[in-house]
Amino acid sequence: MQSERSLPDLSLRQPEVEKAIQAALSNCLDKTWLEKEIPVLQSKKEGKVRDTYDAGDRLVIVTTDRQSAFDRILAAVPFKGQVLNQTSVWWFEQTRDLVPNAFLSSPDPNVTVFQKCKVFPVEFVVRGFITGTTSTSLWTVYNKGIRNYCGNELDEGMVKNQRLPENILTPTTKAEDHDAPVSPQEIVEQGLMSKEDYGFVAERALALFAYGQKVAAERGLLLVDTKYEFGKAADGSILLIDEVHTPDSSRYWLASSYEERHASGQEPENIDKEFLRLWFRDNCDPYNDEVLPEAPKELVAELSRRYILLYETITGQSIQLPNLQDRIHDRIVRNVRSSLGTQ
Repeated sequence: MQSERSLPDLSLRQPEVEKAIQAALSNCLDKTWLEKEIPVLQSKKEGKVRDTYDAGDRLVIVTTDRQSAFDRILAAVPFKGQVLNQTSVWWFEQTRDLVPNAFLSSPDPNVTVFQKCKVFPVEFVVRGFITGTTSTSLWTVYNKGIRNYCGNELDEGMVKNQRLPENILTPTTKAEDHDAPVSPQEIVEQGLMSKEDYGFVAERALALFAYGQKVAAERGLLLVDTKYEFGKAADGSILLIDEVHTPDSSRYWLASSYEERHASGQEPENIDKEFLRLWFRDNCDPYNDEVLPEAPKELVAELSRRYILLYETITGQSIQLPNLQDRIHDRIVRNVRSSLGTQ
């Protein structure tokens, strides 16, 4: 199929990593139950990918290997949670001068401890290109004739995967079932955020994205789009939370081949999860089918390679493979207990 034929050869060519990916295909972290093991954790909220535990003035967030798209869980991907968590930790450290964040510590490869804050009910999606396949993607709505999207006026005659004249912000509301696009004016009118808070976050989100694009470009990548979440701490300060520029929250293309492929009408080479989205779109109706087909193992393994490759490309660090004989959940319990000072 087209979505598979267009995959670039991004094999890690590291035998130990390839072996670990294959061994972990049937041993991913798809569920956690820390509240049963660590009494100080007061409650659990299960998201699409992250499980969040209340630890009083802190939040303990476990990033699982669950793969989501189309507001569904599609698969479990080896080492995905570790890569997402450690990628975010790296970006949190790199971007503190741009905007304060809630990151406190990472006691385990899959775990981050955050300062607790009140989360704004808005996701800040920043885009540098017109692309995508989901119902809220910029290309999808543009192709339907919409020329004003989330308060942004879009030029006529644009084509898929074209670079935008300037980066734009397209916020969405946060919902359990489906995120909905919303304009800055609607955000304020609906009481989701004050005008002052929205203005600060919007400016910081665009600055974060520009910095992310700069770092990506230095590594031969194009940061195409991403999403951010923010919250307000008890002292009134606004903090960046959740994740930053991960392959789950962001779309990356290879810079070296973009111009040639775009000029010839080909899809850009990517190292994100878009190809798995395309497989499900081609093989079912991911929004409406009650039961989805099982993702092919070769595609799941390929996605694991891409997550690892992106982490190593961005951070310049080699992934530290966990001991596969040690159950991931047991390791997390031990490390979180130690971090919280409990037994």
